[in-house]
Amino acid sequence: MTENEFSSATELAAEIRQGKASSRDVTAALLDRIAADSTINAVVETRAEFALAAAETADRAVASGRELGPLHGVPMTVKEAINVAGLHTTWGNPDFASYVADEDALVVRRLQDAGAIVIGKTNAHEMLSDFGQTDNEIYGRTNNPVDPTRTPGGSSGGSAAALAAGLTNLEYGSDLAGSIRLPASYCGVYGLRPTAGVVPLKGFQPPGPPALETEFPPLSAIGPMARSAADLRTALTVTGGPATAPGAWRLQPSRHRRLPDFRIGVVLDHPYAPVSGDVGDVLSALVDDLARRGVKIFEGWPEGVDAGAQAEAFGFQMELFFALYGSDPDFASLGEVIEQEHRRMAARSAWQRFFGEVDAFLCATSFTAAFPHDSRSFDERTITTTAGEQPYAAQGFWIAPAAYTGLPALSMPAGATADGLPVGLQVIGDIHNDDTIISFAELVAD
Repeated sequence: MTENEFSSATELAAEIRQGKASSRDVTAALLDRIAADSTINAVVETRAEFALAAAETADRAVASGRELGPLHGVPMTVKEAINVAGLHTTWGNPDFASYVADEDALVVRRLQDAGAIVIGKTNAHEMLSDFGQTDNEIYGRTNNPVDPTRTPGGSSGGSAAALAAGLTNLEYGSDLAGSIRLPASYCGVYGLRPTAGVVPLKGFQPPGPPALETEFPPLSAIGPMARSAADLRTALTVTGGPATAPGAWRLQPSRHRRLPDFRIGVVLDHPYAPVSGDVGDVLSALVDDLARRGVKIFEGWPEGVDAGAQAEAFGFQMELFFALYGSDPDFASLGEVIEQEHRRMAARSAWQRFFGEVDAFLCATSFTAAFPHDSRSFDERTITTTAGEQPYAAQGFWIAPAAYTGLPALSMPAGATADGLPVGLQVIGDIHNDDTIISFAELVAD
């Protein structure tokens, strides 16, 4: 273990800027750890020569005394589905095994403009089609660093596992149906699904002609994953904003900077996806501690929010999303689409009324901790919990409200079960209040 192995990216950047650490040494050590890994299989491709040269350039820049970016000299990785010039973008699909991106995704360019060194890519489930596991025919299966017999989650499982195992310092993943938040929960790291549309998706797509931009409800999002809440803020600050006018966007300041000033809504169980007792105990203990620390707690779903109905409606929106990108365009009538969009906007309005009085909403990220790998077909899988056998697809319940309405949501470490498995707490905020939920997570950790 090296001194910087589990540092936060923000802290590491500060050490490099101050000359207390060498980007070249940090990058070389990280590449060595990746090469030595034979258990996790999280980082699937690196560009060592590029990374070391960029790190040496970063160290020379420190010596020159010129202005440096907030991620200066920090080596990091991104999800395999995000384009990085010169590296493969396969989405884990054998049909795309030979595809190499010829330019960086916009988010990669922005990270590098902030000083980060993107050294490689992390594993993702084939075509990002599983939120609970990460496996594909090209790179194989990724394992959870806490217990390799268990899943790291999906589809950004490689991203979360790399962070938890000290194989990267910062990550960028994607989240359509929990693919940032669920792996973050199962691996014990932080993962943010930003407010819909804040981080441009250009360069995040399967191989082929550049995707046309659309103003259709952007269910899919890309966002940062990290070992600290502060790193989420740093990464979002340098990557957010319109593709054509990034300088026009600023991260809206947090509503509060002191934990006792927060007003928090809380729901820790639901019959649609009953929370396992070992997970519920951890979350209940954390909420009780927040109350002792002066946080104002309001129990129950927001008025007008039917969580079960929203989860089902999110399923329709998923079908609509896939229809837009090539699946059955006739799965619903125009009238049904209009009706469902009215329901979606009504749900968003109910949440926004709630956030007029409350600063954030807390719930489980998942009803379970990381579970054993399951090679059965999706429909055959179940998850064993203290509440009995639960459907595999029920993992989508707790992550649905934020994705359905475009709200920012993050998963943060809340503790561990008696078996030592990480438990994630989900923090949901109002639209464009990303820094409010980041600040809350930061204060809770402090």
